[in-house]
Amino acid sequence: MKIVAHFEIPYYQIVNEEGKITSDVPEFAKDPDHLIRLYRVMILNRLFDLKAIALTRTGKLGTYPSARGQEAVFAGMGDAIEKEDIFVPYYRDVGTLIQRGVKLKEILLYWGGDERGNAFECGGKDFPYSVPIGTQMLHAAGIATAFRIRGEKRAVLVTCGDGGTSQGDFYEAMNVAGVWKLPVVFVICNNQWAISVPRSQQTASQTLAQKAIAAGFSGEQVDGNDVIAVRERIFLALKNAREKNEPTLLEIVSYRHADHTTADDASRYEPKNQRELEWKNEPIARLYTYMTNLGMWSKEKDQALNEECAALVEQSVQDYASIPSVSPEVMFDYLYAVLPEAYKEQRDMLIKRGESAHG
Repeated sequence: MKIVAHFEIPYYQIVNEEGKITSDVPEFAKDPDHLIRLYRVMILNRLFDLKAIALTRTGKLGTYPSARGQEAVFAGMGDAIEKEDIFVPYYRDVGTLIQRGVKLKEILLYWGGDERGNAFECGGKDFPYSVPIGTQMLHAAGIATAFRIRGEKRAVLVTCGDGGTSQGDFYEAMNVAGVWKLPVVFVICNNQWAISVPRSQQTASQTLAQKAIAAGFSGEQVDGNDVIAVRERIFLALKNAREKNEPTLLEIVSYRHADHTTADDASRYEPKNQRELEWKNEPIARLYTYMTNLGMWSKEKDQALNEECAALVEQSVQDYASIPSVSPEVMFDYLYAVLPEAYKEQRDMLIKRGESAHG
């Protein structure tokens, strides 16, 4: 017998749970203004989450997927990606989308059941929310293929949850990315839960990052509560994608400090006191401690920032509430170039029902 190959999965962390440095600090993180920008995105994301959940409880919003405890993942992604790259989100990416120019009122509109919320006013070429699990991975591979064929120095960043790695779409996208050397970065937001299924029951792999090995490219784990490490590793992966057509898989490890969505009740399956234990690692407190220890932040500045972000969230709610509603039959209007007869009948029935309801 002989060993024909060796593999390893690195784990990256720069600021630990105590807000202390554990490895070399990248250049961007030496700029206080840059760190404060990242911190602001996380604060805004968390306050927006709280408001969105409150709106669902009062019937003013549909179901909503919180990013509580994962703010560093999405703040780091949005900061790392270049303007000309393409972002392909799943459904928990508020912190990234707002850095790409998407307005909070649009996010509320989408989760309020209005697809106009996916038609981002910023006019970017990023893809809309993807609620089906894993399908967006193949979309990202397709975009990256176009970049490769055209010779464009651009990259694609696509996200999914840990549950998405059990889908065939995930493996197919990874396989083609490895074979064709596509400029795409796959990010797994490993928050330990695929709805009610724990990470331990999702796969027998020691890590999710090692799934890249079978596809022929590198995979790595990153501390998802360390926004500096998240931003740096995604930034470097995107750089390699653009310049060398090298795909990368990043498993960003954090914890979901919320129900899967507001339609879920995690208390039915989550171990008792697990959140309290994991909360010691949450990302906002970690960056707060780090910046405060360096003298670039304070309680007074923090309070002012929270008030500013809270006001922005409240304004977005007012903007959302002021958007005129549309008739429900428009849900049929953008499905096909020519609507099939079966759907025409359903559309007509919906119109008649609306007319009868209004007398």
